[in-house]
Parts: sequence; structure tokens; C-alpha cells
Amino acid sequence: MEFKKFKAATVQTAPVFLDIDKTIDKAISFVAEAAGNGAKLIAFPEVFVAGYPYWNWIMTPVQGSAWYEKLYKASVAVPSPEIDRLLQAAKKHDIHIVIGINERGSSYGEIYNTNLIIDNNGTLIGKHRKLVPTWAEKLTWTSGDGSSLKVYDTEIGPIGTLACGENTNTLARFTLLSQGELIHIANYISLPVAPPDYNMAEAIKIRAAAHSFEGKLFTIVSCSTVSPEIMDAMKTDVPNAEELLTRKSAAFSGFIGPNGAVIGEPLIDVEGIAYADIDLEKCIQPKQMHDILGHYNRFDIFDLRVNTAPTRKITFIDNHDEFNKK
Repeated sequence: MEFKKFKAATVQTAPVFLDIDKTIDKAISFVAEAAGNGAKLIAFPEVFVAGYPYWNWIMTPVQGSAWYEKLYKASVAVPSPEIDRLLQAAKKHDIHIVIGINERGSSYGEIYNTNLIIDNNGTLIGKHRKLVPTWAEKLTWTSGDGSSLKVYDTEIGPIGTLACGENTNTLARFTLLSQGELIHIANYISLPVAPPDYNMAEAIKIRAAAHSFEGKLFTIVSCSTVSPEIMDAMKTDVPNAEELLTRKSAAFSGFIGPNGAVIGEPLIDVEGIAYADIDLEKCIQPKQMHDILGHYNRFDIFDLRVNTAPTRKITFIDNHDEFNKK
């Protein structure tokens, strides 16, 4: 059995707000940089293409409605020519990409908070739709379903992903662990509008460390930042938007090892790209102590059932035809 070793990269930056093409240009430039430095995996923030609905937190729902329309127009279908550009970049640079997008649904009122998993052959091997939008996010996103709670086998190892607050969902995390996840991508947005005593960067680190320590795996965290461009855009409706959206310790990006400890120096608030060497062999020894997928559990006592069927919006039944066939 081969235990994979590779270099990973994680990005902490802001999108080009509500501009799909320019944001994908920015993502591809980071892909090229990371690959040039030897990385075989790169992680991008939550809904990086092409922006987070900050208006839900600082405007009334009525004020924010016009911004919802802008976000819908800046959402992308999967598949689409825009996504094809990311696939081509992954293949060209021989690198795996996990990136958040606003995925356009079939209804004009349907946007999903989606993470795409792209392998180094330029194949979209999976996508995960955020199961439950958090708090004010319910004004924007439609909930995903259990069909996207999957772990994907790749050349560098088994990859799973959850977006932002759902990394707090113990059952969702265990569902990924039970499928052999060893590389977890947790992507976030900076949340400067949190309560005054809430340290977002520390909260992100705690969640990542908990998953890594419980599952004895590597967690890669990628978080966005709030750019001056985003603040200026919000000022059109909220004059003090800059004050509301400016906060220290709002973003954390970095790497957590199987022992729950941070690897290297994380990025806190600043923009940039960070790297770490990942050695999956280091997941073995910690499991001797706590393997919650094996000897350190009691599956005769606990029984977790997960509905992985895609949600069906409608079922057509033609009983008249069935009657005639008889």
C-alpha cells in the first residue's frame, strides 16, 4: 500500500466581486503559481466565484433583494464554459482544485453554495452543495442534499469537503470520515459582522482541529477576505458598510495535521497563499489511540443512517396508462 506525500496550497483572498470571468482569471493565476511551486492540490474559499452575500448581514431583506438578483446573475451553471476554464487549468498545471462557487439552479430563485472537486486530469469528479445555509445566508441559498456527502479517490488520496459552518455538523463530518476521508477541505468566508466577542479566526481553527484530531487526518482551510471593492459596493445602500465589514481576526487559512496541531504559519486576515507538505502516513499512528471508524467505537450501540438520494422536486404518476396496460 502506498501512502501519498505531496505539497498542498491554500489561498486567502477576495474574489473580484460579482465578476465571474475576472474571478476565474484570478483563481487560474493562483493555480499557476501554486503548481509552479510544486503543489498538487490547491484550495480556494467558500463561494469564491464570485462573491458572498454580505448584504444579508448589513441590510434589510427588502434592501438586499436587488443584490440577490445581482448574485444570481453572477452565479454559474455546472457544467458551463466558465467551469471548463478551471478544468483546463487543473489539467494544464497537473493540480487538484477545490473551489467554492455560487451554483445556479434550474429556478431563478435557486442558488447553491457549492464546492467543486476537480482532479489533476481536468475532470470534475464531484461537487458538494452546502447542506444548511447559516443564519442570514438562508435569504440567499437553497439547501443541498445527502447525495453530495461524498469522498473522492484521487491520485493524492481521498478528498472530502464541507463549507464553512457545516464543519460544525458532527454527523456530516462523520459521514465523510466513514468513507475513508484523509484530506479534508474546509472553506470559509471572513465574517466581520459576528458578535463583538466572537473570534472568527480562532473559531475556524478550532473546528478544523476538532475534525483533524477526531478523524486523524489533514484539514486544509481556505478563507476569503473582504476587499475594499466589496466595502465600496455595499456603501451604496449602507453608508457605514466599511465600519461594519472591518474587523480583526476575521479570516484564517492554513493546515491542520492528524494530531490537531497547526502546520506552519497560518494566514490570519492577510491575503496570500500558504503551503504545507502532506504525508498521509502520519494518519496511521494516531489511529492506534482513537480510531472512531474502528476499534474506538461501538457500532452495536450507535447506528447512523444517511439519506444519499438526490432530492426529487416532483414525481409524475400516470395511473391511467397503468390501468390501460392491464
